[in-house]
Amino acid sequence: MLDREGRAVGVPLDEIKGVFFVKDFDGNPQRSERKLFQSRPRLAGLWVQMTFKDKEVLEGLLPSNLVELSPEGFLLTPADLYSNNLKIFVPRTALKEINVLGVISDGRLRRLSQKGSGVPSEPTTSERQIGLFPASERQGKKPL
Repeated sequence: MLDREGRAVGVPLDEIKGVFFVKDFDGNPQRSERKLFQSRPRLAGLWVQMTFKDKEVLEGLLPSNLVELSPEGFLLTPADLYSNNLKIFVPRTALKEINVLGVISDGRLRRLSQKGSGVPSEPTTSERQIGLFPASERQGKKPL
């Protein structure tokens, strides 16, 4: 990690409860930050509740893309979107348990179902073909 002066500081992962990515290093000490969602989150992702080893409970959103999940820990969007914290990296070693409370969709499935049956049709060959050549050049020529 980098400290405020820009020096690299090594900290063992098992000694970290969380790494906070903030808007401003000073923040607002008078503001009381919410750790739980007051209602269903509006952003897409996995709505999770994390219980730390010290019994603190924190809710947030994880990406629903499993490729973005790290074996070392979780990059969480906190419940309080108006706080100074933009993201929080929580090492797995800091957690007692993590529970998925819900899967929040971005609405894509809903839009598909409104267009028709809700089941996307198989793309045609021309829709799968990448656009290397204009369609007029492809017509009438046999593949090599």
